[in-house]
Amino acid sequence: MSVDQLQTASDPAHDLKSRQGVCVIIAAMNAENTIADAVLSALRQREVQEVVVVDDASTDDTAKAAKHAASGDPRLRIIRVDRNAGPAAARNLAIAQSTAPLIAVLDADDVLLEDRFRHLLAEEHWDLIADNIVFVEDAAWADLTVPAGLRGAKESRALDLSEFVRGNLSRKGRQRGELGFVKPILRRAFLDRHDLAYDPGLRLGEDYDLYVRALAKGARFRILADVGYAARVRAGSLSSRHETSDLRALLEAADRHVVEAATDPDSTRALQALRAQVRGRYLLRAALDKKSRSGIVAALSFALNPPSNALPILTGVLSDKMAALRQPQTNQPTARYLFPLPDEGKTSAPS
Repeated sequence: MSVDQLQTASDPAHDLKSRQGVCVIIAAMNAENTIADAVLSALRQREVQEVVVVDDASTDDTAKAAKHAASGDPRLRIIRVDRNAGPAAARNLAIAQSTAPLIAVLDADDVLLEDRFRHLLAEEHWDLIADNIVFVEDAAWADLTVPAGLRGAKESRALDLSEFVRGNLSRKGRQRGELGFVKPILRRAFLDRHDLAYDPGLRLGEDYDLYVRALAKGARFRILADVGYAARVRAGSLSSRHETSDLRALLEAADRHVVEAATDPDSTRALQALRAQVRGRYLLRAALDKKSRSGIVAALSFALNPPSNALPILTGVLSDKMAALRQPQTNQPTARYLFPLPDEGKTSAPS
């Protein structure tokens, strides 16, 4: 893998290293239309010591757009790789080539809201700390606003392994809102102490996997009610397209979690339930692949061999059919939140 550092600080070990600064890492592939907003939102945070963009073999002008947005700010470093390795590997590279004691992930489609890190860093006694996310439809992105009452909210809570895993289970009637979407600040010292890094074999669920393994090692994970992160919702984004092999790799990670990460009976049950859901998603996708490549007979053979494949596949097919029959709702909101809002009677992450 070749690395081309387009722009670096004159001295990465200058006096900023002694401050409790944040390194924002951005894995980007073909993000020339959104990377500028992401970079600017990071550089505007007063606590940011470094912004490291890893251009993961883009075929557009992602790196050029990121560099232009920074207008020469020496805190920006851009690393280009010549072969796409996925977000997990890109983030590991960014972490390895940065020095700040705190690490924050920002997706190339998204932005950090003003003073996000000031609110998060006011909290104490954590190894990972995250806040609420507002998801905004791409068409409404230019009009992004967050109600004033949701900025600077002081309520926070600790999140244990069992609750975190249960917060990623799909539930009927609930929009996607898994806790694995949160983008915490991570203490580099904790990652180093426990030899933790993103699993480069994962292109789906890589954040969830890292947080599970960190919690299993005793990480103190706090969730703040404040809304500090805005995620752009785009139908064609890379995160919305995954291969069957991606689901297979996530299932293998879920298998490992049940064996290696469970810390008590409650977390064991939660991890087993999550594994069952991932297995169902994988089997359905694999059966559809069989049907597409080899026909209905091959798909049926896969569904019945072994027989335990049949129920998850049938359940998935029926769920998809029911979803297709539902009437689309009109006047859908252009923004939604990961956690319930205060006026819904809650201010913290769902269990």
